[in-house]
Amino acid sequence: MIDLRILREDPDLLRASQRARGEDQGVVDRLLSLDGERRSAIATADQLRAEHKALGKQIGKASGDEREALLAKGKELAAQVKEAEAEQSRASDEFEQLHRVVPNLIIDGVPAGGEDDFEVLKHVGTPREFDFTPRDHLDLGERLGAIDMERGAKVSGARFYFLTGVGAQLQLALLNMAAAQAGATGFELMVPPVLVRPEIMGGTGFLGAHADEVYNLGDDDLYLVGTSEVPLAGYHADEIIDLGAGAKRYAGWSTCFRREAGSYGKDTRGILRVHQFDKIEMFVYCRPEDAEAEHEKLLAFEEDMLAKIEVPYRVIDTAAGDLGTSAARKFDCEAWLPTQETYRELTSTSNCTTFQARRLGVRYRDGNGKPQTAATLNGTLATTRWLVAILENHQLADGSVRVPEAMRPFLGGREVLSPVGE
Repeated sequence: MIDLRILREDPDLLRASQRARGEDQGVVDRLLSLDGERRSAIATADQLRAEHKALGKQIGKASGDEREALLAKGKELAAQVKEAEAEQSRASDEFEQLHRVVPNLIIDGVPAGGEDDFEVLKHVGTPREFDFTPRDHLDLGERLGAIDMERGAKVSGARFYFLTGVGAQLQLALLNMAAAQAGATGFELMVPPVLVRPEIMGGTGFLGAHADEVYNLGDDDLYLVGTSEVPLAGYHADEIIDLGAGAKRYAGWSTCFRREAGSYGKDTRGILRVHQFDKIEMFVYCRPEDAEAEHEKLLAFEEDMLAKIEVPYRVIDTAAGDLGTSAARKFDCEAWLPTQETYRELTSTSNCTTFQARRLGVRYRDGNGKPQTAATLNGTLATTRWLVAILENHQLADGSVRVPEAMRPFLGGREVLSPVGE
């Protein structure tokens, strides 16, 4: 949730953020109005409760007609208290509902606009010139005996697949390489639950505008996560954490699930856009004043991983309308795909400032020992989608695929993956 001090002290800042996102800026005025109603209702209820309590003390000392009069007044005050508390509850509920759906305040400098209005920050590497017609990742994967979409669809439906043989080995090599990097750079590796309670899913901001992307197990009142950001954000829910020695950094290895609602007809071939995949996700808790520096570190860690798989990529500053509810800023790394002749997202890293931690009750103590809301950040370190870029960028004319040098120790030293039967 957004910081109410900003709402009250600088509502124009929130209006500008809403405009940049392409959202209704009128929500700021409605929230301000509801905040005023809520605070007024709380003050009225508190005053009436105090009067009723004071009257109770008078009744205890009174007798005769005076006591009867005070009792009658007490009955009247009790009714007023009940009515005031009902109004307080109504005003608070209405305010809370709107407060929870207002997206995070963007950071100054984030480009305005939608999906296509990003700013390219840099290009790294040069797209390869092929002296043969390159095959796409599915063609290569089938020749290698690495991907089986047909049986994935038979077993589970569209956008499901089997990673088989070297496909499974390649994914494990990639994720193990990411896990090794995470451990070497100060992240605590975790394998978190992939089913979470509604308050945790909602606390991370995924049950608002993006609720249709999430799988829900209604009979159990649980949600399947689309990223281990969700359970890692909930790991310290309702806690005061110790940030005295610096940020807390976790790396979650999990299977992820996304409904891909609204993606009908998009990326239907291969494993670029699927319902289930594996991922290692970095997650950071830190002091708000350290969040932007931590964001740069997460981006650097992602670029270190991309260098290891030796693919050309670009870094973009995502536009405000494409940030999602929780992010105040997001950097994406997009790899070049030869057969599509375009860049496609492999990683994203988001600075969520205090938005998620405020919803989840994650705090730390400042230098004076006073509890303050923490900041949270997340970033992709490796995921199944990376196999697409690896296969396409490192393919050879005969349909074999060169293994990037940094990955070879995680594949038993193999330098080339050859088509099945060759």
